[in-house]
Amino acid sequence: MSIAGGVAWVAGIFALIMSVMLIVNHIQLKRVDPLETPALRTLVDQLKSDPSNEALKEDIRALDLMIRKAFFTSQWQLRTGGLMLLFAVLVLVISLRYRSSLISDLEELESIEKSALLDKEKARKWVVYCGGGLFVLAIIAGLFSNSYLKDYGGEPLTAERGDAGGEVVTAQYADDVAEQAVLDHQQINVDATEELPSGEPTAVQPEQGGVVAITARESQQPRQTTSNIQPSATTSALPTTAQIRSNYPYFRGPDGNGVSYKNSAPTSFDVASGRNVLWKAPVPLHGYNSPVVWGDKVFLSGANDDERVVYCYNVADGKLLWQAKADNIQGSPTTKVNVTEDTGLAAPSLATNGNAVFAIFANGDVIGLDMVGNRIWGRNLGKPENYYGHSSSLILYKEFLIVQYDTNRGAKVMALSVNDGTTKWETTRDVRIAWSSPIIVNTGSRDELILVADPSVIGYDPANGEELWRVDCIGGEVGASAGYADGVVFAANEYVTFAAIKLGETPEIIWEQQELLPEASSPLAYNGLVLTMTSYGVGACYDILTGEKYWEAEFNDAIYGSPVLVGDNVYQMTNSGKLWVFKMAKSFQKVAESDLGEQSVCTPAIIEGKMFLRGYENLYCIGN
Repeated sequence: MSIAGGVAWVAGIFALIMSVMLIVNHIQLKRVDPLETPALRTLVDQLKSDPSNEALKEDIRALDLMIRKAFFTSQWQLRTGGLMLLFAVLVLVISLRYRSSLISDLEELESIEKSALLDKEKARKWVVYCGGGLFVLAIIAGLFSNSYLKDYGGEPLTAERGDAGGEVVTAQYADDVAEQAVLDHQQINVDATEELPSGEPTAVQPEQGGVVAITARESQQPRQTTSNIQPSATTSALPTTAQIRSNYPYFRGPDGNGVSYKNSAPTSFDVASGRNVLWKAPVPLHGYNSPVVWGDKVFLSGANDDERVVYCYNVADGKLLWQAKADNIQGSPTTKVNVTEDTGLAAPSLATNGNAVFAIFANGDVIGLDMVGNRIWGRNLGKPENYYGHSSSLILYKEFLIVQYDTNRGAKVMALSVNDGTTKWETTRDVRIAWSSPIIVNTGSRDELILVADPSVIGYDPANGEELWRVDCIGGEVGASAGYADGVVFAANEYVTFAAIKLGETPEIIWEQQELLPEASSPLAYNGLVLTMTSYGVGACYDILTGEKYWEAEFNDAIYGSPVLVGDNVYQMTNSGKLWVFKMAKSFQKVAESDLGEQSVCTPAIIEGKMFLRGYENLYCIGN
C-alpha cells in the first residue's frame, strides 16, 4: 500500500508540473504572436526597397529558418507534454484505485467514526477537485496553443468575400512572406539548355555565388537537373485548343474528363511476345501518377522519403531523356510525410502545356520545369495534413496552373502563374478533405472549373476563382473526380451516391442512384452514356438524362484507375494489370483483354496510334 501511495504522489507531482508548463506555454504564445515577427517584417520591407541586396536575402532566409525551427519545436513540446500529462494522470488514477483496493471494508467503517480522518477525506477530495481542474485547464491551454501554432503553419492572413459566396484569398501566408519577397525580385537568367559541341547532353549544377557550371555527361545517361536557384521564366505563347487536344496533357486527357480526341489506338498487346509493345522502360522511383504526353515527350514522377523526381521519356524509343529533382525548395518540410502505401508520395499526375511541365508531391512541393528539364520555379504550398497522402492531380487553364488543395487543415483551390509560380487567385472551400482532381469544361456559354468534395459539387470561374454554383449531394472520402457531357455533371462516391446534375441558370439533380458506386475510378460520360467502375470490379452504363441502367459487367478484379474513351472504345485498366477494351454502347461489347504483366492502378494516356501504361515498376508504350 505504501508503494502504491508513493507512486501516486510521484505521478501527481509530475502531472502538476506538466500542467503548469502547458498553461505557461499558452500564456507565452498569447503574449508573443509568432505570426507577427517584427524583425522579419522589417527585413522584408527593406528588401522591397533594395531587391538586389543578397546579404539581406540571406538574413531573411536565416531568420525564417529560425522561426520555423521554433515553430516545430513548440509543436513537439505541446504534443509530448500533453502525452506525458495524460500518462501521469493515468498512472495516478491506477495507483489510487489500487491503493484503495488494499484498504479493507472494516478499516473504511472504522475511519468513518473518526472526525479527524473525515476531515482528511474532505481534504483529499478538495485536492482531487483542484488537481482535476488544473489538469482540465492545462489540456484546454494545450489545445488552444496547438491551434494557435497551426495558424502560423499556413492559414491565410486576410481574405475577401467573392460574389457567389466563395472566399477569394489574396494575402500571402506568414511562412511564405520571406520566400515570396525573394522570388518576386530574384530574377537570375540562366541559359542551361545549350549542348556541348560533341552533342552530349548537359546538366546544370549550381556553384558558390550562383555561378552555373555546364558539365558533360555520359552520352547514354539521362540528364539530371537539380538547383537551388530560381531562373526567370519567359512568357511563351499559350497552346491552342487544337494543340491541347492533339496531345494528352493532364490526368484523364485534354479536358480532365476521360475523353481523348484521337480516334485510333491499339486495342490489344502481348508483353511476353512483344506484340504491339513498342518499348518498356523502368521507372526509378515509385509513384501512382498516370503518364501525360506532349509531342515527343512523356512525363511522370516518382518519390520516396529522400527525394522527389520528375522523369521525361522519349515517345519514340522510351529513352529516359532527363530527370529533375524537386529539391532546395524554400519552406519544404524537413520532417517525413506520413502516407499510406496505396497512395504514396507521388500520386498526383503532372500537367504540361508544351512549354513547361508541372508536378506536385505529397509534401506540398510544386515545381515547374521547361521541356528540357531546367527548373523555372519551385515553391511549397504548406505540408498537407492528409492521412492517406495528397493525390489531387494538376490541370492548366490558359496561363494558370490549377491546384486543388483540400486537406484536414482546410480546403482551397488556387491558380499559380505558369511563369513564376506566384498565386494569381485563391478561393477557400467550405468542404472536407478530398482526393479528387479538378476538371475544366466548356458549357457552351462559359468555361467552368468543377471540383467534388464532401458535401458539394462546385463550379468555379477558372479565370478568377469565383464560385458560380454548388449542389450539395456528395459525402464521405471522395476520391473520384467529376464527369461531364451534354450539359450534365456527374459525381459519385462509394457508399454514398451517384448523382447527375443538369447545369443551367439553377443547376439541379436530375437523377441519383445508390448502387455500383466507385471508390477511386472517375465517371466517364459521352454521347448520351455515362460509365462507373466500382473498386470491386463491376462496371455499369447509364443513360445520361434518365439514369436508366443499360448494362453491368464483371471485370473480375479490383479497379482504381479511370476509364478513357478513344473513338467508340473504352480502355479500362484493372489493379492486377489487365487492360479491358469494350464499346461505349447501350450493350456491353467486349473488344479485347490484355495483360500488362505487373500491377497497375494508373489511367492510360493515349495519343494518335500510341498508348502509355504505367505499372508498378515500368512504363510501357503500346502501338501497332
